Amino acid sequence: MKVLVVGAGQMGGGIAHVAALSGDEVTLLDREQRFVDGAIATMRKNLDRGVEKGRVTPQDRDAALGRITPAAAWREFDVDVAIEAATENEELKRDIFRKLDASTPERTILASNTSSISITQLAAVTKRPERVIGMHYMNPVPVMKLVEIIRGIATAPQTYETIRALAVQHGKTPVEARNYPGFISNRILCPMLNEAVFALQEGVGTVESIDTVMKLGMNHPMGPLELADFIGLDTLLAIMEVLVEGYGDPKYRPCPLLREYVDAGWHGRKTGLGFYDWRGGERRARTDLTASGVPAFSGDGTAAPSGASAQAPAGVANGAR
Repeated sequence: MKVLVVGAGQMGGGIAHVAALSGDEVTLLDREQRFVDGAIATMRKNLDRGVEKGRVTPQDRDAALGRITPAAAWREFDVDVAIEAATENEELKRDIFRKLDASTPERTILASNTSSISITQLAAVTKRPERVIGMHYMNPVPVMKLVEIIRGIATAPQTYETIRALAVQHGKTPVEARNYPGFISNRILCPMLNEAVFALQEGVGTVESIDTVMKLGMNHPMGPLELADFIGLDTLLAIMEVLVEGYGDPKYRPCPLLREYVDAGWHGRKTGLGFYDWRGGERRARTDLTASGVPAFSGDGTAAPSGASAQAPAGVANGAR
């Protein structure tokens, strides 16, 4: 099958990886060549690791890399399926779907890797709503086995069957979810992560204690704040905004501390700073913040030295929501 992947970030690169390894001819598109080159370099590194561990043969690695065609500009794409994997921003995704509608043959299925946005709304900007569907991979794509499949209100049964078969070909277990904000996965997961940020903001526990409780007490492989850093705090915020707008229920309101981290450019692992310090490629505890996750301040209102003991601002420490 010929597959176009739009977006060469963490998700798009991972989708291109599993598609090419499964035998698909893949075109990987992003707005700049450096993003595509970076995704292919990451793919090569991950496939090399697979060879070292005996999970991938050298021949399969080379064949997969040979099936990737880079692209850094819009043109006509003769593909069977196009998978959009851009940032979780509805207007951006709508724009991409308009371009896909104009740049691919009428037969092409247009799929979105969105983790929360309505498939019906994305389909409405195209002339082929019956061939628009959600195909939500999990991160990291080469490792995680699940793909959520979401039909819009006009999605044709054949579109669903084709995408379900493609997910199986990619080595995934497809699960169908209804077209509600957040679908199944993020309607359940993201409020939990957001509540962990509230617990941090209110001083219920430190970053390390919150994550340790969930790992050892609930048998989660990764604590919620570490997972939020891994997903991307900007992505978590975007999903929470979709949930609170879509359901109109204040229980989904994003934590103010989460919004402040995103405003500061602390998006987690991908930017080097989040609830943990990821600079240098390894996770370390942050020493520049108080137990409530905010910068430390001395008694005169100036920033305290890194690691100094200080109290959080009253509105945060007292749990203002």
